[in-house]
Amino acid sequence: MSEYERSRTMPAQPEHVFDQAANVAQLDAWLPEALHVRVEDPPAVTVHEDQSGQDMPALLRAAPDQMRLEWGTREQGAYTGWLQVAGIGSGASEVTVHLSFFDESHDPGERAVGEALDGSLRRLEEQVRMRVDNAGG
Repeated sequence: MSEYERSRTMPAQPEHVFDQAANVAQLDAWLPEALHVRVEDPPAVTVHEDQSGQDMPALLRAAPDQMRLEWGTREQGAYTGWLQVAGIGSGASEVTVHLSFFDESHDPGERAVGEALDGSLRRLEEQVRMRVDNAGG
């Protein structure tokens, strides 16, 4: 089993960050660019991976009261992950994403996962900034 985790501070209230992260209609805006989520019958979703061309049945659950998203594969149990938003004061938040790969064949490796997580958190921050800027002005 391999586990990876990244965090990023974002200049927005945790509720704004979580609402953006949990917006299933805009997941593609911040997820790794090769992954696309299609909502079926929540919490059931299908994740399409561009590189392999495969569709994988998965689950995506949001817990707004905990400001947490959790996901994972349905049948194979290949991977799971979570995103947690926490307020850190002064109108800022810390977002942590954690991935666990139980099937080594699905683990793209430390470098690739690190780059994907860093890129996803950066894109999420951009989405949050756009939302906060548009709401404020």
